[in-house]
Amino acid sequence: MTPKLLTTLKTYSWRAFWPDAVAGVTVAMVALPLSFAIAIASGADPAKGLITAIVGGFLISALGGSRVQIGGPTGAFIVVVFSVISEHGYDGLVLATLMAGVILLIAGAFHAGRLIAFIPEAVINGFTIGIAIIIATSQLPDLFGLTGREVPAEFIPKLAALWEMRSTASLPVFAIGGGSMVLIVVFRRLWPRFPGLIVAVALSSAAVAVLSLPVDTISDRFGALPRGLPRPQMPEVSLARLVELLPSALIIAFLAGVESLLSAIVADRMIEGRHRPNAELLAQGAANVGSALFAGLPATGAIARTATNVRAGGRTPVAGIVHAFTVLVVMVVAAPLAGRLAMPALAGLLLITAWNMSEPDKWRGYWRAPRSDRVLLFLTLILTVVADLTVAIGVGVVLGLLLRLKRTDTPDDWTPRDV
Repeated sequence: MTPKLLTTLKTYSWRAFWPDAVAGVTVAMVALPLSFAIAIASGADPAKGLITAIVGGFLISALGGSRVQIGGPTGAFIVVVFSVISEHGYDGLVLATLMAGVILLIAGAFHAGRLIAFIPEAVINGFTIGIAIIIATSQLPDLFGLTGREVPAEFIPKLAALWEMRSTASLPVFAIGGGSMVLIVVFRRLWPRFPGLIVAVALSSAAVAVLSLPVDTISDRFGALPRGLPRPQMPEVSLARLVELLPSALIIAFLAGVESLLSAIVADRMIEGRHRPNAELLAQGAANVGSALFAGLPATGAIARTATNVRAGGRTPVAGIVHAFTVLVVMVVAAPLAGRLAMPALAGLLLITAWNMSEPDKWRGYWRAPRSDRVLLFLTLILTVVADLTVAIGVGVVLGLLLRLKRTDTPDDWTPRDV
């Protein structure tokens, strides 16, 4: 369970540092707008996303079992984080994240990293697509500038409320949001190694300032961003609160463990390496404890940022550490400028993220899968969207394991999506 950082530092050199440094800065430019957007969509203030990228990202790279894993806030957590904040307040989320970190530390200590092979792929596919649908619908008000009544959290009533608000749509707001989406797609197609996310969001936001458009920015809605990390402190703990938040903590721990280990598997394929799953779980536990102490969001390995790191030349955990320090420098030096980012541009970014999470290129393959897998996928998807993520995962995993006992041809080698 030795961290990969200690292994790689034995033969590390200044020649290896330069590509790691370039990759770390590149990933940080991708992480900045994503961290803002994920935090806002989760019902938190945008600074929480940066705190998570800095603290969680540093600990995941420093203590993790993967050479190239990049950690921070991810889209997979948006639904559960929003739910916890709505029910228990932000202090409840902080305590649930702390509890999840402890659960992951225990799981890593008991060598639970290999248990991921027993979670059915159809369940992962189903709740990930379900989360993508929820994320996409949650961003429609900011993308179109819809105003009026409060939007319900439940999916069907939310769609009805959005339809009722359609007459309030704003053309300038949609132009900024839609324009940012077009730029992101163009940059990814033409220059895939270029950090097009931050450039696309920055250009769209600059258009708002230059043209004086009636479009909300981060500062307009949330006030000035802090210029540094807060002091760490323990959340208020009581037995009643621990019992109340245990289901949420278990879901956070489950998602963090699964997403991080799947991301590490993807990274292994890209660099022809081999991660240490139990060290990775321990790092995820430490990252979530650390993020909670700084009042951040749940942290996990991020597949998109990890892939960006590899494509940019990162080959050791040093790149992830540089990524965390770069985000910290931006927070300290350029917080007022970051506060000028336009809300519709961030909404467009999250819609692109949700589309990538659903991996439409694999839908045909899902349809050709065995009928039991199709049923399991759609059941998990529907429960995620219309019921609750806890129910969806619980039902999906139990049914999936029962089906697995009847079959011996279930593949162990998965291709996780971009979250």
